[in-house]
This record gives sequence, C-alpha cells and structure tokens, in this order.
Amino acid sequence: MKSKTMAADVSALLRARNPLLWVVTREEARVERYLMEAAAAAGYVPWTWDVAQGCADMTGRKQTIGGSDPGDMLTTIAARAEGGVKERGVWIMRDLAPWLEGPIGITTTRALRNLARTLPGVARDSAQAVVVLTPRATVPEELAGHATVIEWPLPDREEIADVLDAAVEALPDDMKLGANGAREAAIDAAVGLTGEEAAACYARSLVQLRRIDPTLVAGEKRRVVARERVLEWFDPLPGGLDAVGGLDVLKGWLGTRKLAYSPAARAYGLPAPKGMLLVGVPGTGKSLTAKAVATAWGIPLLKVDLGALKSKFVGESEANLRKAFGVIESVGRCIVWLDEIEKALAGATQGAADGGVSADALGAILSWMQERQGSAFIIATSNDVSALPPELLRAGRFDCVWWMDLPNGLERADILFAALRAHGRDGGAIFTGSADVERLVDATDGFTGAEIASLVPDALFTAFADNGREIDRDDLLAAAATVVPLSKTAAEKIERLRQWAQGRARPATSAEVVGTAPVRRRALDL
Repeated sequence: MKSKTMAADVSALLRARNPLLWVVTREEARVERYLMEAAAAAGYVPWTWDVAQGCADMTGRKQTIGGSDPGDMLTTIAARAEGGVKERGVWIMRDLAPWLEGPIGITTTRALRNLARTLPGVARDSAQAVVVLTPRATVPEELAGHATVIEWPLPDREEIADVLDAAVEALPDDMKLGANGAREAAIDAAVGLTGEEAAACYARSLVQLRRIDPTLVAGEKRRVVARERVLEWFDPLPGGLDAVGGLDVLKGWLGTRKLAYSPAARAYGLPAPKGMLLVGVPGTGKSLTAKAVATAWGIPLLKVDLGALKSKFVGESEANLRKAFGVIESVGRCIVWLDEIEKALAGATQGAADGGVSADALGAILSWMQERQGSAFIIATSNDVSALPPELLRAGRFDCVWWMDLPNGLERADILFAALRAHGRDGGAIFTGSADVERLVDATDGFTGAEIASLVPDALFTAFADNGREIDRDDLLAAAATVVPLSKTAAEKIERLRQWAQGRARPATSAEVVGTAPVRRRALDL
C-alpha cells in the first residue's frame, strides 16, 4: 500500500531526528493510524493534540499534559526535550496550522521555530518530534527551512479493497461480491475517494440497493470535483461511440486501449494508455469523440479549461493548474479533456504575449504528462495544429495523433443516422431505400459532421410547423440546401491541415474508404 510505504518513510525521518513534519491530508483519522505506527516503529510514544481536548494518548484518552493552548503545548514539549521526562515522544498536532498565520501567530510560530532548531540535538532518550497534521499545503516561510512536507496519498487499490471487504464482511452471502469483475469494478469506482468517503458510499449502496453498485459509488467523485472548482464534470454521452458516425479506425484503436484497464492486463504488465491528440477540421467530431469515449469506457469525463484557470495574480494560474492535476490524480481512472488546446496555449508560441502565463502553463502540462502516475487518459483536441508548441507533439506525449478529415460518403450516412437516433427518429422509417440515402449523401458532399447533424433539428422545426407531422427525406434535403459548408468558406485552411497531416498523423478513417465522394458499391439494408 502507498500509505504503508509513506509510514515507513516517516519512521525513517523520525529516526533521522527530523524535528518537524508537515503532513498534508484531509483524512485525519486514517493518517493518524499510520503516523502512530510509524512513531512506534521508530521507538517513539505517539500523542495527539487539538484545541478542544488538549493532549491525548494513542487510545484517545485525554491527558493532563500541556493543555489546549498551542503555546503551552509547545512549551511542554520543549521541557520534555530538555530531559524533564525520559521518554521519546511524537506530537501529532491537529489544529496547529491556523495558529501560525497572521500577526496573532507570530508568537506560536517563533516558539515552534525555536523548538525545531533545538530538537535535533537533544539526548536520544528525550528525543521529541512535532507532526503538524493539516489540509493546508502552505508552510509559513519562517518554518520552511525546518519542516519536511509530506503529502499523504489517498487510499490505493489495495487499501480500497480492504475498505470494501470490511463493508461486506458481516453481510449475507447473497449480498457479497464474487470473485468476478464486480469486485474489481467496485474497487475501481472508489479509487480517488478518501477512505471515509469510500466506506460511506459502499454503505449507502448496500442500504439503498442491497448490493455494491459501482455507478453509485463513482457518482461521489462528482462531488469531489465540484468541491475543488478547477475542473468541469461532464455527464455521459448517451449511446457512447455509437453516437459518433464514422471514424472506424479510431474506434477500433479505442477498443484495444480499453482492454488495458482490465485485471488481466495489469497482471500481464500492460502499461496504462497515456492519451491521444485529435487534430482536424472544425466540426468533425473531436469533442463528441471525447465525450463518447468516457461513456464507452464507463469512466468520468473531466474537462480542463486552461483559460478559466488563468488569474490576474502572479503565480495563481500555475497554482490552479497544479490543483487541477491533483484532483485528476485523486479521481483515478478518468478521461481528461483538453479542448482546443492551441487557443489556451497560444501565448506560449507568441513571444510571451500574455506575460509568460501560457509558457508556464505549457511547462506544467508537459511535466505532468511526463511524470504523472495516475491512470487518467488525456484527450486533447486542436483545430489549428500550426499553433501548437512543438514540445507538445514530440513522441511519448500521446499514444497517437489522429487526423480527422471531412467525412466520406459512408460516414456521412452514418452520421445522419446517428443524429436521427439522438432525436428519437428511425432512419429506416424516413428513407425507403439506399437510393434515398445516396441523395442525402450527395447533397451533403463537403459537409462536416456537425453540419450534417444540424440538418435533423432544422428538419424537425420545419415538420413541426407543418401541423406537427413527422420529418421526411425532403425536409432533410431542404435543410441541406441552405447550408454553406465550411469546406467552401475555409477551403485554404482545410488544405493546409491536410498537408500537415500527411505523414504526421494517423487517419481516423480506414484507407479503403477515404475520400469525399459517396461510395456507391455498398448497399444499405433498411
């Protein structure tokens, strides 16, 4: 377990006589158990302190040592270090951080700093150490040279598995999870939650449904994301990849990458996929694909709005970005969507036009992509690849760079039928045969996927205004006649993108059906 590894590190720090540990966590009770184990392993007696009950021993019984005032407690620790009591002690202080802020905290900060300076040199049998337990990662500058900062990890899969086993241990056999994928799914759903949140979700699922429902458990992650306010959570796209027309090669590739998250793949040693970059003409389904992948894989979709994370205050933009990365790592397996990334990072390639904020953001993103340990899958989209920093495109950043061109004839038919399904209409009832479909395919030559999908609501408006009848082929043809496609208004830009994609990106559509002319050799059975 990660927490046991961290506890071993803490034990080593205590044996090395580090006087001040600054432990960052929201899970006070869970982390305290590991800290007490670490203290005992290093030969120390663990104590806890808070402003409500003062000092308590490791069983939680209140003691008369020190008192509830932080200054008095630090004075008591200093006296014990001077040899007043021949006992090695680790003092886990829950509420000390707020007493170190502002003018009112000057005295307490100075007392803690003096203590940190003297503790490393006291006699071995009187050694003392202070552990500040807090959700605040910012250490006062006065203590920065003395404090060792430890960001305690959330429960990993092994620890979540223990929480799950404890939740179902006393249940009847018919409510327990078998040794199949249900248990793995329940563990995956809770990865990213605190131990207490996971236990509460499992209990809620058992009370409501008399079983562990991974979907209900994963829903708790939405509250985690909303709490931090640096990411946007998107609901699943109904239909998944079936709601996206065409892109047969890309869909096949995504199917193989999904297998990498299975228990068998982990046992095999298969590395987790990193992500993909979708480059192409606007309106060809890049954003829709990002939403569909999350649905197909059954994992959350988190959108990182790099523009919204920027701030007028120096350093705050980078802090917001790091906070977003922290939330992503805590959520566990998810899709991270970076939409139109070239716009958010434009300043990084334009001579620091924004004061270097975009360049700093680019550096943070590249470092995170290179060093991250989580199982998040990144989907970045771009309409103008020429504006992307070269560093983002080098090998290893993404598993694959995909080129999404204007849809060919078969894809245009596929997109139209997917749009009809999304609006509750049956394409088989609208088209009497493949000849009707080919008329629509011909009429939409050069259209983007978004332009084709927009024909359905336009036709619905027309049919509803005509006494609420059902739409027909002619309504769709009339709607198509009013569209001036992007392939005409931005022909030069599209051609430049196609030239760039040659040899640099993988086509999302198979080679045998590439082209913009309708493919008439394949009939449709309707």
